[in-house]
Amino acid sequence: MATRDLSMQLRDYRLTTAEILYHLPDHPGLLQTFVWQDLDLAPKFPVLHRFLDFWGRSLEGKLHSVKVASATLVQPARFRVAGAYMTLH
Repeated sequence: MATRDLSMQLRDYRLTTAEILYHLPDHPGLLQTFVWQDLDLAPKFPVLHRFLDFWGRSLEGKLHSVKVASATLVQPARFRVAGAYMTLH
């Protein structure tokens, strides 16, 4: 599984998180939150779109809104120089 995830990240897949607000089927005036997370291709997000299509076809809760955040996991190494060096006895 980890090897598959790494190979996907090398093909520019990113960790994508979506906060989905939907109406409760029995109480349409109330909203519920669902958090979805998977590797996906930005900016079109085909995996998220497949999930949302499944939601619309199979689940009763009508979608209200979706917020999406995406971040690359495989990046060049970064470092920064410490501003101070202290020794404690």
